[in-house]
Amino acid sequence: ATVSEPAQKCCTENIQPFLTSILEELMGPVSSGFTEVRSLFDKEVNEIIQNFQKTKDTTKLKENVDQLMNLPFNSVKMEPCYLKVNLLQELLQDLKSRFKVYHIDFVVQRTQNFMQELMENAVYTFEQLFSPSHQADSAKVATTIEKVKLRVLK
Repeated sequence: ATVSEPAQKCCTENIQPFLTSILEELMGPVSSGFTEVRSLFDKEVNEIIQNFQKTKDTTKLKENVDQLMNLPFNSVKMEPCYLKVNLLQELLQDLKSRFKVYHIDFVVQRTQNFMQELMENAVYTFEQLFSPSHQADSAKVATTIEKVKLRVLK
């Protein structure tokens, strides 16, 4: 009871007025990182479509889809996504001094983990919705892949 009122007053006067601007500032890099994950998934699936349209090889298509499943664990391809979030380091440094925010690396790392998890969910969903072995008509495969990609991105 003796701590509640002073703590409430401190939060109301010193923290609450800044929360909206802080959130907006932090969401820029986070949103940019997640947009990059989306773009990477889109690019990779488009490459699968283009390769299949050139070769019409269902065995190669299966290999490409299997490679897509490893995308979340491909640090080279995921790196541009992670770099977008590294801007949080700078933004959080300012917050660290103003609001005593600690564990900045943890915030960045967790955000990058969520990005990897999002990619895992995207490729898993893609695999579940599209199975090359169930595609009898190779003329419709590229269209089917595109439809599944759009569904996953939705």
